Amino acid sequence: MLSAMRTRAMARKEWLQLRRDPRSMALAFLVPVLLLLFFGYAITWDVSEIRIAVLDLDRTPRSRALATAFEASGYFRVVSRPTSQREADALLQRRQVTAVLSIPSGHARDLGRPAPAPVQLLLDGSDANTATIALGYADAIVSRYSRDVLLSGRPPGQAVQPPVRAESRVWYNPALESRNMIVPALVAVIMSIIAALLTALTIAREWERGTMEQLASTPVHRLEVVVGKLLPYLGIGAFNVAFITVAGILVFHVPFRGSVLLLGVMTLLFLLGALGLGMFISAVMKSQVLATQVAMVATYLPALLLSGFLFDIASMPAVLRAVTWIVPAKYYITVTRGIFLKGTGLDALWVQGLSMLLFATVGIALATLAFRKRLAE
Repeated sequence: MLSAMRTRAMARKEWLQLRRDPRSMALAFLVPVLLLLFFGYAITWDVSEIRIAVLDLDRTPRSRALATAFEASGYFRVVSRPTSQREADALLQRRQVTAVLSIPSGHARDLGRPAPAPVQLLLDGSDANTATIALGYADAIVSRYSRDVLLSGRPPGQAVQPPVRAESRVWYNPALESRNMIVPALVAVIMSIIAALLTALTIAREWERGTMEQLASTPVHRLEVVVGKLLPYLGIGAFNVAFITVAGILVFHVPFRGSVLLLGVMTLLFLLGALGLGMFISAVMKSQVLATQVAMVATYLPALLLSGFLFDIASMPAVLRAVTWIVPAKYYITVTRGIFLKGTGLDALWVQGLSMLLFATVGIALATLAFRKRLAE
């Protein structure tokens, strides 16, 4: 059975060691702030000010109206007006523009005929994400332009009613701002890295400083050692999550619509698992450098690539989708985005909660077993 007094004494000893190590203190309190600012401002899926060249071979008020529609949308910025297709192709090849709008000669004349009047939009597909978004913007602009042309050809007062009218509503993130998706997920990514890195140094530090034999000779149970060493870092992790949450709301203006208590409980489960994983790595590796490297590989890459933070899990190959089931950041990202943006409750997040509870149990159990093995050697 755990002794509260011995566990508290072990936690106090770990906190004192942490305070004497400026590198660990910087890792605990400074690095999360830097990562939040870096990722929060650097990563964005919002695309605006797309550089476009307009090749207007018609040179009529109608063709100029189409070019103006692109520029007035706010998504495109006309940076060049080439006079030939060869010149336009060269701009695209040298990446001076992302798109080329080509309006053929006779465009205004073709608008008065029953058949559609074609225009061409060339996109630089080397950046597939920007090209896809730009194509969607362009389709919307051309559709609006076509509707205006139809309306202008009708007698005054006669409306054009399309057979199908789609009314779209975007819930939870009406402005479609990528920061609203990124910042809540950053809590999971940053804490996956920091939590595992901090505890990856704990037992390895005892080996390098030669204090492991003293620790092994004490009557403290191995589980009390693990829990006692985890407690200071659990407090640090909770502080960092609270700071990132407040910064996300005040600095990045991310809405928070859910329960603070539910976020706190889910965060506790997630941190216990991440800290347990780091301590397990620390118990297996005797070197702080090696433990740090292994912790980075075991936490940073899965949290960044296999958690749904940057890439949609449903679009991954079946093998990688199976691997994501053992990535705890995947469940915590679902929790943070749901609580921040949707106000989701426990009725929709209990599966993620159970998954993180299982991960926390396995992480602490592995850390305890690995520490017992080192004590016996």
